[in-house]
Amino acid sequence: RITAKKDGAFAFRTYHWMGNVQVTKINGDAAAELTDEGLFQADLKAGDVFELSFPLRTKWVKETVRGTAFRVAWRGCDVVDLLLRGHDETQLGEAFYREALSHPDRFIREYFRFDLNLRNAKVRFLNKALDRPESQDIFLEPEGVFEEAPGVQAALATTDILARERALDDIRWEKISALNLFDYFNLDTILGFIARYRITRRWAVLDEQAGRELFRKLVQEVRGTFKGVEYNA
Repeated sequence: RITAKKDGAFAFRTYHWMGNVQVTKINGDAAAELTDEGLFQADLKAGDVFELSFPLRTKWVKETVRGTAFRVAWRGCDVVDLLLRGHDETQLGEAFYREALSHPDRFIREYFRFDLNLRNAKVRFLNKALDRPESQDIFLEPEGVFEEAPGVQAALATTDILARERALDDIRWEKISALNLFDYFNLDTILGFIARYRITRRWAVLDEQAGRELFRKLVQEVRGTFKGVEYNA
């Protein structure tokens, strides 16, 4: 719901996760129709109230916290759920990646294209070390150029296991930052924070000092997102 402060022509953008059933009203009456560009356009006068409503998908799941079972309702788009599933090794089959690579959200598509390329590079590296066929256990090849390939190959050649994992996660971190470069606290920014937090949490287990360093880095980057942003109540 938005109240116009002055007369003018207004445009309101919609997103894929809002679904196809969207209702707009101006001062309580039916309003504009959606354009081909995914916009609702309306001429408003000062004091007019524009409303956009859409249904939120609800998914009920069971969660267990410290031995206590809860039934929780997840409401809204599926992008956060998909991102979290992407950190569950039991989920990472061909069906998952096909879903992610065809997802309407740009961050989800590009992040999991990178993730699949990285996993394939690891498999090829292992196949070579074990003298197995290069394509063994590779179930899907994403389209496009894997720009991070040289850095990934250099990291995989590192003999120290912990240093190798840190180098690979540094590449992942930089990829996330690159995907969020022109995002100014929208949904993809939040997804980027979640993805980097997962890296931070992983290193809190592998190496406490490295985990602390990454957490400080994440906090600084989160704070940097809000620099120069003015909020008006």
